[in-house]
Amino acid sequence: MSEVTMFHTSTCPYCVQAESLLKRKGVTHINKVNVGTSAESRAEMIAKTGRRTVPQIFIGERHIGGFDDLAALELSGGLTPLLLA
Repeated sequence: MSEVTMFHTSTCPYCVQAESLLKRKGVTHINKVNVGTSAESRAEMIAKTGRRTVPQIFIGERHIGGFDDLAALELSGGLTPLLLA
């Protein structure tokens, strides 16, 4: 299974939804980076994605985007192949 990294905050409902979707897809470990407690982590997220909102999700080295992007990828059938790559 591909490595999944998610930039998040502890109070973000979209982060919870993203984690739930990933777990339903069989992801057992998510590298979670809390940008709410670390200015350095937030700066890293912005530098990598150009976005300021959470969650920001990576599967392997590929930036997926936020929860809406992840959900759209699942609906289109593209999520499983990425996770299994």
